[in-house]
Amino acid sequence: MNCLIIDDNKMARMAMKQLAGEIKDLTVAGECASATDAYNFLQNEPVDLLLLDIEMPGMTGLELTKNLGAKKPVIIFTTSKTEYAAEAFELNVADYIVKPVTPARFIQAIDKARELIDNNREEVNFSNDEFIFIRDSNVVRRLKTDEILFAEAMGDYVKLYTPQKFYAIHTTLKTVEERLPASRFIRVHRSYLIAVSKVDTIQDGALIINGKTVPVADSYRAALNKRLNIL
Repeated sequence: MNCLIIDDNKMARMAMKQLAGEIKDLTVAGECASATDAYNFLQNEPVDLLLLDIEMPGMTGLELTKNLGAKKPVIIFTTSKTEYAAEAFELNVADYIVKPVTPARFIQAIDKARELIDNNREEVNFSNDEFIFIRDSNVVRRLKTDEILFAEAMGDYVKLYTPQKFYAIHTTLKTVEERLPASRFIRVHRSYLIAVSKVDTIQDGALIINGKTVPVADSYRAALNKRLNIL
């Protein structure tokens, strides 16, 4: 479980980072001094949890929450004010902590967030390396991992492509990557995860899989070439 700390007060960020460091399964992915910086960070680096202040210059924490849309991380508000609590809980946040934050209160909030994160992850359930269960509209469907050509992140959804069709599931590419067998799948772009055995050709720095072009980012190219064992 990873988190992003967002607070315009440097001392408050340090205090929150120290509290987070005491939780074994909680990793601080980064910290931002403004909601705008956090919004930009989250476009490229999705996280599980936001530890979010409310009153900040420019965009407020409440505004950031609304701007992130339906597929936002689980959120714990950390603020010195109590008057925003009602509006905050209308946004379905995990908890609302009033500063100064005590270790006991922080642990209580993290436990609530962890439960929500675990429930969200159940939208893609992998029982073994041979098949996965995905939520396709209102149907839970079994899909053989060997049928998956590649996965593409599209906003709040991930498209899983097979030779016949694609399935759009409400999750993140990071979640899919964590659950598909790493021995058979590799990330080639921030928006693409591919099945190594399904690569047909490489043309102009891009992969061709079942007639479809998949871009390869420079930062992933060396790892890909090593996995493909190119002669």
